[in-house]
Amino acid sequence: MVNVNQKPTNDIGFTHDDFAALLDKYDYHFSPGDIVPGTVFSLEPRGALIDIGAKTAAYIPIQEMSINRVDNPEEVLQSNETREFYILSDENEEGQLTLSIRRIEYMRAWERVRQLQTEDATVRSGVFATNRGGALVRIEGLRGFIPGSHISTRKPKEDLVGEELPLKFLEVDEERNRLVLSHRRALVERKMNRLEVGEVVIGTVRGIKPYGAFIDIGGVSGLLHISEISHEHIDTPHSVFNVNDELKVMIIDLDAERGRISLSTKQLEPEPGDMIKNRDAVFDKAEEMAAKFREQLLAKEQGITPEAAPAEEVPAATEEATAEEASSPVAEETAPAEAEAQAQEAPAETEAQAEEAPAETEVQSEAPAETEVQSEAPAETEVQNETQEEVAATVEE
Repeated sequence: MVNVNQKPTNDIGFTHDDFAALLDKYDYHFSPGDIVPGTVFSLEPRGALIDIGAKTAAYIPIQEMSINRVDNPEEVLQSNETREFYILSDENEEGQLTLSIRRIEYMRAWERVRQLQTEDATVRSGVFATNRGGALVRIEGLRGFIPGSHISTRKPKEDLVGEELPLKFLEVDEERNRLVLSHRRALVERKMNRLEVGEVVIGTVRGIKPYGAFIDIGGVSGLLHISEISHEHIDTPHSVFNVNDELKVMIIDLDAERGRISLSTKQLEPEPGDMIKNRDAVFDKAEEMAAKFREQLLAKEQGITPEAAPAEEVPAATEEATAEEASSPVAEETAPAEAEAQAQEAPAETEAQAEEAPAETEVQSEAPAETEVQSEAPAETEVQNETQEEVAATVEE
């Protein structure tokens, strides 16, 4: 029996207008800067169509497919592949959005190099080009610049192309698009791991400046500041050294963070002024003087002062005996003579301590000397400032 009240099923329909209205109702609003999932819809010679759920398939041009150079879309994308895309621009007149993978890689690369800089990591990268200011490398896909002053090799810069170098980060600035690295700092840090304060090493004078001499010690450069050459005053390091002179020097400071090695010959002098008057004596007794320097450092670390030990070791019996001797007739006769002798010896001893004190003070107060030493830093800054325009021109976004 047929139910006459039943409506024909062909009266219920879903038209194109209904579908369009439904799309409008559930349409997503995409904005530039959003990162959205998408599926590769179609590969084209110079780009690809991507379905991200919009009314119209979005488009990614080949130059936005990777942070590196891409010649063919199939090097990066495959049909029906789903991945994240960055919305690069608003819809054009046809309602189509432009996408980018390169921008996502770019943001994540900067995040990664910032992390590496925070960790003070050493990275390795091959030089792909050089210019008048330095060398160019790629770190995490980003173009980095090594200033000429931070390339620690005797090779001409042009011969570095294709060579892999260890590098440390000098500057990571995403806003200014500056990634600056140092080869010299990486080498110094590696060398520092095998060096110790108080160690005597043999070096060669490679350069002389008004404030000191640069000494090559096994492939890295340390600074022998003018204040650390001798206990006697020196007008200029040129009066003491010549380029290619071989020296024995002692390491008095290792600054891994700044990539600096501070050296001294003053602390190796058996007598003040020997670096000027009797250099052979300094080199012959270098290890002996260095051992005394290390003992002083150890005593200082343990809080032991040279004056405190004898005072604590004077026995009470000795003091009593001294009192008895002083009260005896013989003691009365000898006491003035002894007192006079001690009085004569005391100034000499005081003078000796006074001569040693400035030396020790100068060792400990290496900060001022090192502050002058580190005056080389502004020179490096000038080098970087001179190449700033070139960095901006050569570093890719």
